[in-house]
Amino acid sequence: MNYSLEEIENSEFIKKTFEFWFETNGHIRSPFPSYVIPMVKESAILQFQEWINKLPKKAEKEIDDTVVCEKFEEILFELGSHFVKTEDEKITLKYPFLPRIGDPINKSIEHNNSEVIFRKVLTEKDNKHLLIRAKEIETKQTWETKIELPI
Repeated sequence: MNYSLEEIENSEFIKKTFEFWFETNGHIRSPFPSYVIPMVKESAILQFQEWINKLPKKAEKEIDDTVVCEKFEEILFELGSHFVKTEDEKITLKYPFLPRIGDPINKSIEHNNSEVIFRKVLTEKDNKHLLIRAKEIETKQTWETKIELPI
């Protein structure tokens, strides 16, 4: 079966996926900068149409809604990473639920209320870490921490 661009664009799961990833929903913030959203939407629909229309008949019967949704999200994030301008925006797309530049860090045992001012992915042996540099709001003192990332 061949799906038209209009069918794909108007499908409920596409609309819901765009809504989930491109809008802030409660505690989930969009990892996509607003300037890339129109390009990602248009390109994702085209790329997804190409993928789904090239599926062999046998595969159409074997894949379920979860696989289709995961493939569409994979396309969104690959395109987003292609269109963003900065390395930090790429980090946000790769790890959308981790702290971002400008995020507050509430008072801890070692540091007063702080704000994230820098992030970088580090590879050490077989592990990846996110280096986070923060600045205490009151004292302007900077400090760093690392978060282990999934491989």
